[in-house]
Parts: sequence; structure tokens; C-alpha cells
Amino acid sequence: MFIGVLHVQLFIGTSNSLKSKRQVIKRLKDRIRAKFNVSVSETAEFEKWQKAVIGIACIGGDKKYINGILSRVRDLIDAYTLAELIDIKMEIW
Repeated sequence: MFIGVLHVQLFIGTSNSLKSKRQVIKRLKDRIRAKFNVSVSETAEFEKWQKAVIGIACIGGDKKYINGILSRVRDLIDAYTLAELIDIKMEIW
């Protein structure tokens, strides 16, 4: 059994309030969950209205499978136009 985790830092340049930031992050989290069936949560920078940190977790029996899923999640985040990807780290145990 293997666990894969993505730590993602985002910049939301169009956000001018916490409410608008939460709308952008919620939309992204819902897309990721619906498309890949992984766990997604905002993990830091809760009170900053232009920054967000989210964590994505996936579990499976094959490292290649997990790596493939998390790579596709990264591609989706990269293509998301409402937030800019600042940093991303992938870990698989």
C-alpha cells in the first residue's frame, strides 16, 4: 500500500477578499475531487486572501499508478486559470 501527497502553493491574483479566494479554491477542489477521486483540503494560509496552500492525497497499491494520478492532478492545477501555481511538492511513501 502506498500513499501519495501533493503540497501545492497557489497565488490568486484576482482575489480581493477571503470570500472570493474561497470561491476560487472551492471550485478547484471540487474539480480535482470529481475528476480524480482523491482527498483535497486547504491546509494553510487561511487568512491571506491571495495565497492558498492545498494538500491532495491518494492511496493505492502501485507507485506508478499514484504517480500518474498526482501528475494529472498537477496538470489540471497548472491549467486552472483562476490561480497561479507557485510551488508544488510530491511525496510517495
